[in-house]
Amino acid sequence: MNNKVVLAFSGGLDTSFCVPYLKNEKNLEVHTIMVNTGGFSKEEEKAIEERALHLGAKTHTTVNAVDTYYKKGIKYLIFGNILKNSTYPLSVSSERVFQTMEVLKHVKNIGADYVAHGSTGAGNDQVRFDIVFDIMAPEVGIIAPIRDLQISRKDEIDYLQKHGFNFSWEKSKYSINQGIWGTSIGGVETLSSSGYLPEEAYPSQVEKEGTEIVTIGFEKGEAVSLNGKKMSPVELIYKLKEIASPYGIGRDIHIGDTIIGIKGRVGFEAAAPLIIIKAHHLLEKHVLTKGQLYWKEQLANWYGQMMHEAQYLDPLMRNIEAFLDDSQRAVTGTVEVRLQPYTFFVLGCRSDYDLMSSKFGDYGEANKSFTGEDVIGFTKVLANPLKIYYSLHEDQMKKNIK
Repeated sequence: MNNKVVLAFSGGLDTSFCVPYLKNEKNLEVHTIMVNTGGFSKEEEKAIEERALHLGAKTHTTVNAVDTYYKKGIKYLIFGNILKNSTYPLSVSSERVFQTMEVLKHVKNIGADYVAHGSTGAGNDQVRFDIVFDIMAPEVGIIAPIRDLQISRKDEIDYLQKHGFNFSWEKSKYSINQGIWGTSIGGVETLSSSGYLPEEAYPSQVEKEGTEIVTIGFEKGEAVSLNGKKMSPVELIYKLKEIASPYGIGRDIHIGDTIIGIKGRVGFEAAAPLIIIKAHHLLEKHVLTKGQLYWKEQLANWYGQMMHEAQYLDPLMRNIEAFLDDSQRAVTGTVEVRLQPYTFFVLGCRSDYDLMSSKFGDYGEANKSFTGEDVIGFTKVLANPLKIYYSLHEDQMKKNIK
């Protein structure tokens, strides 16, 4: 094996420690890569590159994977109205496989025999990273120094300082991961079952008062206009966040089952994802049939579970995506949403495919497609199977009416 290693690099303490460690202790030629899925500005990208090279990386590569992440991941999270445990829009967990796939491409491009990451042994990300390489590049050696050494934060800082790297490593109270599909916030209060995050824990502070209404336009399930202005779905996500986050919208705490079998609790803010998903869902309820809505929900819940648990490469995911794609043919129209501090309300929608058509009747008022006598006959037919059942089980009927 050669001595090249590709390190997934974010510029934080853990991955910064990995650069000199891999170079000095493992005698490897370190090539860092930062995959941006919407969490870093151009200035931050540049600062991360400078840090990697200063720490001793032979090369550094920055990949912008936002469009890929949207087309292959976020789009289907919207189509499926996916909120894990009816709460969390998979803000960070859905990013990891797309970041890892870009790392894999770089490993192949430079012919490295090793890949490394800064995950600890206590969370989901180590599994999400390792599984892609176990499946797609089993010949590549995986190195995870923080997990392997079980090293403390203080020991990492001491090691870096010993080798002449005196960066400022003040420990934040919270671990924050930011991307286009939302920001996760972990630490302090989220480590117990009863704590709740204070205002200052959230990256976006509440600066707006009053209310405003935004109109989101969808075409075949994708959000493509905001307040009448056409834009790409990625642009719309950024713009909607810019409008809604200052209201403090999209905050919550998610509790769920981790891949490694323990319960995990994390705070998040995801103004744009929650608004888009709820608006999309309302439009679907108007344009899809009862059966479509039911089966979409079943498949989408499983899709979200598989995405969360690092099973994106399972061919079942492509099968479900094909179903979701086909289900969106009529999901076209506009949805109005009212924003106000800490919350939002989906007000209503307009669509040429709205099945709530007055041609057939107005619910609770009048019908135009059948008569009262039709309802009497329909009810008799609908009741007949249970009439037969209870004719043979009178004891159960008596229990039901007690």
